[in-house]
Amino acid sequence: MKKNVLIIGGGGVARVAAHKCAQHNDTLGNIAIASRTLAKCEDIVASVLEKGSMKTEGRIQAYALDALDVSATVQLIQETESQIVINLGSAFVNMSVLQACLETGAAYLDTAIHEDPAKICETPPWYANYEWKRKAACKEKGVTAILGVGFDPGVVNAYAALAYNDYFDSVESIDIIDINAGSHGRYFATNFDPEINFREFTGRVYSWQNSQWQTNKMFEVSRTDDLPVVGKQTSYMTGHDEVHSLSQNLNVPNVRFWMGFGEHYINVFTVLKNLGLLSEQPVKTAEGLEVVPLKVVKACLPDPSSLAPDYTGKTCIGDVVKGLKDGQEKEVFIYNVADHEEAYAEVGSQGISYTAGVPPVAAAILVANGSWDVAEMRNVEQLDPKPFLNLLNQMGLPTRIKDEQGDRPLTF
Repeated sequence: MKKNVLIIGGGGVARVAAHKCAQHNDTLGNIAIASRTLAKCEDIVASVLEKGSMKTEGRIQAYALDALDVSATVQLIQETESQIVINLGSAFVNMSVLQACLETGAAYLDTAIHEDPAKICETPPWYANYEWKRKAACKEKGVTAILGVGFDPGVVNAYAALAYNDYFDSVESIDIIDINAGSHGRYFATNFDPEINFREFTGRVYSWQNSQWQTNKMFEVSRTDDLPVVGKQTSYMTGHDEVHSLSQNLNVPNVRFWMGFGEHYINVFTVLKNLGLLSEQPVKTAEGLEVVPLKVVKACLPDPSSLAPDYTGKTCIGDVVKGLKDGQEKEVFIYNVADHEEAYAEVGSQGISYTAGVPPVAAAILVANGSWDVAEMRNVEQLDPKPFLNLLNQMGLPTRIKDEQGDRPLTF
């Protein structure tokens, strides 16, 4: 049984994960939280202690760490005796943290695909460019590495696997829909790291259609759905991590990802992009200073974690799955609804951070108890979804299903 968790990252998602690890420290053991900015980690530790989140007596401690430094990460894993690493840092550090886990034997969990700062929208499937190249090393060393175990990617992959395994004889399409119907009251802000957020939307939109890759432009293709709780919402086909693993791991000819955007977001995004302010390539100012426009924009926007106190409304994220069962056409919508204000009251973060931060802790519990300690690299859809979703039902992210029988909670 694995014990002791190192959380890498100091943002809103890491705050959620720290609270949830504390709430389950009888299973997970001691908690270390580390990022480049020690003060952020210390603030998270203070929040955990202030809210009384620790289930039993145990240690929670903050550390400063440059996660790109593999030797420093190895040293911290060893110093804290951490057997599980939850990587919630920038997507740029994934391979460095994974390497540290390979060198120490610690289990590795992340919530987003690795990115090279100098590249945007690489050749699909994206996981093959970095993560999957380490599959053999993980298997050789017996290291458990669970990729993309946030909400999307993560929980939506588990929804897809559940539908694929239990509700259909054959699946024709999986459409993942992510709607944030909340409001933060700011003129313009992103719900997670602006740099990563914008990088998702400035390149080509890759989807898996008719068992091959198709490309579109951002905001080119949209759909409108009448969804539970949040009502009628328009979303746009977007490139996203889970399309790149589900397309390869499940025998489904159509896998697409859709995200909701308001007109204001689209207008501001379009202006920034057309002005070149979302470029990841450095430029020189008239004074000879070299700057990266995207990083300048990030520095000017609100820190996503600062949005939490004023956030209201709800999210609705789930999978519309269509296919055949007993020779008949069938459709299900497996989903979760989260509340921004409830998330803030519990852990001090907004709902987007909550949906991303709870799942990796559920996965860590399953690694700790052996259920998901598979001693190799897996994407979430390659694991049994039921114990994962059952834990999430208990941890604040309940699953519901809407089908021909109605709309109801889904339990196992």
